[in-house]
Amino acid sequence: MSTNGTNGSNHDGANGASEKIIPLQINGKEVKTSTTFDVVDPSTGKVIWKSASASKEDAMNAIEAAQAAFPAWSKTKPAKRRNILLKAAEILQSRVEELGGYMMTETGSQTAFATGFNIPTSVEMLKDIAGRIVTIAGSVPVCGEEGTNAIVYKEPYGVVLGIAPWNAPYILGFRAVAYALATGNTTILKAPEFSPRCYWAIGSVFQEAGLPAGCLNVLAHRPQDAAEITTLLIEHPSVKKINFTGSTHVGGIIAAAAGKALKPVLMELGGKASAIVLADADLQKAATQCALGAFFHSGQVCMATERIIVHSSIADAFATHLSKAIANIFPASGPAPVLVSPAGVKKNHALVSDALAKGAHLAVGSLPDAPSPSSTRMRPLVVSHVTPAMDLYRTESFGPTVSLFVVDSDAEAVVLANDTEYGLTCAVFTEDLRRGLEVARGVESGAVHINSMTIHDEPALPHGGVKMSGFGRFNAAQGLEEFLRSKTVTWRD
Repeated sequence: MSTNGTNGSNHDGANGASEKIIPLQINGKEVKTSTTFDVVDPSTGKVIWKSASASKEDAMNAIEAAQAAFPAWSKTKPAKRRNILLKAAEILQSRVEELGGYMMTETGSQTAFATGFNIPTSVEMLKDIAGRIVTIAGSVPVCGEEGTNAIVYKEPYGVVLGIAPWNAPYILGFRAVAYALATGNTTILKAPEFSPRCYWAIGSVFQEAGLPAGCLNVLAHRPQDAAEITTLLIEHPSVKKINFTGSTHVGGIIAAAAGKALKPVLMELGGKASAIVLADADLQKAATQCALGAFFHSGQVCMATERIIVHSSIADAFATHLSKAIANIFPASGPAPVLVSPAGVKKNHALVSDALAKGAHLAVGSLPDAPSPSSTRMRPLVVSHVTPAMDLYRTESFGPTVSLFVVDSDAEAVVLANDTEYGLTCAVFTEDLRRGLEVARGVESGAVHINSMTIHDEPALPHGGVKMSGFGRFNAAQGLEEFLRSKTVTWRD
């Protein structure tokens, strides 16, 4: 059963009582449900609040609201959509402490990642999209037959379903709907169970900015209802396109369901990013960037560095620099980094234990004999002598674990970097740009960053992967084009 309400709409910071229920947002109204689920602070293991849990009826109501809003929204002038996005950026900036608090509480992230990176990047994204709206244009091609003319229109799809994860909720949540809204689509945003209040906040920002009712609907649900609700949303005839950011495993399920319904999908999935340190690299810079790339947000980033590949001539010196960089950025005297759930700690311990049993060495850090079943904290680990026989070689750790490899040539580094089913991002460290570009051209990846870490996302740069890291692109002009389809109209004189 669902009822309309306003619970959750007050800007009370991140210290709400566990009795607080975060509502759904459907057709411009906040909706409470009789079924809820607990939301836990991973830093403390305590319930911080509850979230409304969408039923099939709620999902249908969201679809109907989005479909009803589409005719009017698709006909709005670019200037109106631009102004709403700019207003949303302004509101987001003004609520940075509030929204940053939600993110730190729900995901265990540090201030630098929440208010120092996620929210500022989201603000710039909204501004960038707003500035590009007026550039959307069709074309007037020349037809081959005399007296025949044509126009190619760019049109929105209709209702777009965005499914985004918990780990960078504002960047990934806003982009799941902002590009679609900017191009005249209406949207349904499916929130992850770990951070529903962050996603409620996204809806709140757009509503405060003047987005018409029904254009954005935010749903959250219990984990056990995921298959039923998601399948309903994907298969409904009113939903015309899906975008998904998350694991490759779940992405495959989403893509299969969308393919069965013959619906297009945009996907940004997992990664196994390599950082390649060439013989001429600035070792201190490379070590610092590798440490940040591997352990920023406890390694819970799809672009995180999973492999560090170092030329043999500098391997020992680099290892020393890397150890120092990790000690400086993630000191042992401070609290261990937080993962969103004990499952992440368990997975990383299992991967490293398997590697050590098969001959790998710990170059940095140590592994407890038996981590606490409820522990969400884990210190950075660097594992050397990793081989293809070990699970860690191919499995995305999505945690504070990185493998260290030594190679004898640039060509060998490229082969190793490509020896993975993933292809999202990569880093190359060198003082020779020509050499760096040559390596970059050889790596099978959606992006390569020379002399900076693998984690790099900004609105002006297309973002997406190859191979099992997905297809399609968010951001920039390509991000807008993803949510437009062409219609060719011809006529004869």
